Amino acid sequence: MHSLITTAARALAQGDPLGALDRVALCDDAPALALRGIAMAQLGDFARARTLLQRAARAFGPRAEAARARCVLAEAEIALVARELGWSGQALAAARATLEAHGDRVNAAHARYLEARRLLLIGRLDAADERIAGISPHDLSPASLASCELVKAGIALRRLQTAPARAALDRADRAARDARVPALMIEVELASKALTRPTAMLIAAGETRPLLLEEVEALLATPTLVVDACRHLVRADRALLPLGRRPVLFTLARLLGEAWPDDVPRQSLIARAFRQRHPEASHRARLRVEIGRLRRALGPLAGVVATPGGYRLAPAEGHGVAVLAPLVEGRHARLLALLADGEAWSSSALALALDTSQRSVQRALDALSADGKVEAMGRGRSRRWLAPPVPGFPTTLLLPAALPNT
Repeated sequence: MHSLITTAARALAQGDPLGALDRVALCDDAPALALRGIAMAQLGDFARARTLLQRAARAFGPRAEAARARCVLAEAEIALVARELGWSGQALAAARATLEAHGDRVNAAHARYLEARRLLLIGRLDAADERIAGISPHDLSPASLASCELVKAGIALRRLQTAPARAALDRADRAARDARVPALMIEVELASKALTRPTAMLIAAGETRPLLLEEVEALLATPTLVVDACRHLVRADRALLPLGRRPVLFTLARLLGEAWPDDVPRQSLIARAFRQRHPEASHRARLRVEIGRLRRALGPLAGVVATPGGYRLAPAEGHGVAVLAPLVEGRHARLLALLADGEAWSSSALALALDTSQRSVQRALDALSADGKVEAMGRGRSRRWLAPPVPGFPTTLLLPAALPNT
């Protein structure tokens, strides 16, 4: 029996769940149940996998703390793959502490990786970086090392740091080849393509063109005043002005940025910012108030100058203005950007990743489903949503990340 368990474990490590099941499918002891659960998870039957892992944890008993912690670790990984991001981080942290106390550094490091990956998915980049920094590469198998490097690359990409991202992807590629797991090699290859695909649209001086991620990074390193429509903020010289919770001011800033160096007629500003086709005196008065608020918000970054026909953005002397826009825009573009990764998400996980209410996400999903843009699988709590990847679709790399210390 011990030799069967060892052989099945090796098969799972090499990405061969069917080979593992051939050896332990009829076994009901605790180690076999755990291996069967992991194999079923690799085959995509998450419900059956959870059941088997929970049976394994009970079979191990209260004295086998390390074995039970490994079952918790496996359940946490299933939840992560199933995009159930609301699972208890405390349970995973407790499992990690138990594994560290028992000297199981390999699985303890894997627990840190899972924590970091979850934090990356919900945009907590600083916290994810802190978790991943505590992992020693010597404690990881080649497959786990490749996954860890993918998280490091994801953090760097979301921070628009292409050189560290490329280095992490190169290390992930080498580790994946050492692991000889085809699915992992494909995952690394797909992640590497993020550096070669357009990420955003640049609108400047009346011209529009797509930008690669490294071009976005280069743009943000210049003193150009950038109206970032991907993250809903204005930036210049490393100073940031978040306007995500002030949509009218951001709309005005974007309209002025797209027209620069020309001005924007007052009627156009009213129509776009207030959604009024036939402006009245009250709308013009409101426009003056909102322009005043925008001036105060921009502060030293730029001014807003009144012209005979409307208003014009006035950056610091010698600085240009550019608008960074998503490749595809729309009411639910951020939601579709998450779903376009090809994974099945729960509505609660989407709400957590987008930092909004679950009810708002459910309404958006219903609207997108009616338009045929997303599909639902399952019912009730097991319902998951997905959308097929579309070439040129908005990327998650420029979705808003949590501000530092949040």
